[in-house]
Amino acid sequence: MTLVKAGVTKIRYPADLLADTGTRVSVRAPWAAPGVRDFGFVRFEPGDVFTEHFWRDRWYAVKEVRSGAGVLKGWYCDITRPAVVRDGEVVVEDLDLDLWVSADGSRVIRLDEDEFADSGLAERDPEAAARATEALDTLERQARSAAGLRALLA
Repeated sequence: MTLVKAGVTKIRYPADLLADTGTRVSVRAPWAAPGVRDFGFVRFEPGDVFTEHFWRDRWYAVKEVRSGAGVLKGWYCDITRPAVVRDGEVVVEDLDLDLWVSADGSRVIRLDEDEFADSGLAERDPEAAARATEALDTLERQARSAAGLRALLA
């Protein structure tokens, strides 16, 4: 699994392939960064398990986050260009926008809109910037719907 940002590899980590439908690729991986990352609304920490879903035709990835004990923490959604699978590896380009959805769906938080604005993507690639903001809006609407994000993964 490789996450690229602005042409530079941000993180690379091993993941177990769960399924590849030709459109959606699902993998499972442990928390790959060193130590704990506390966002205030959720903590990612060693032992957490991410079940990650990437699409070849959508501008986002949805990551179900569970504690090491299997308790659902929520979903972290990355706005990315559509996934590319090459040489058995999933590669996605992070476009800075993110969405957090708590396990019970009561908290839906848009993240990093300032980073996105500062990235210059709107000037360099207006079409990609438009697709990214559209993807964030789509995920937020889905998260706030009665079906929630689980409907995307069914």
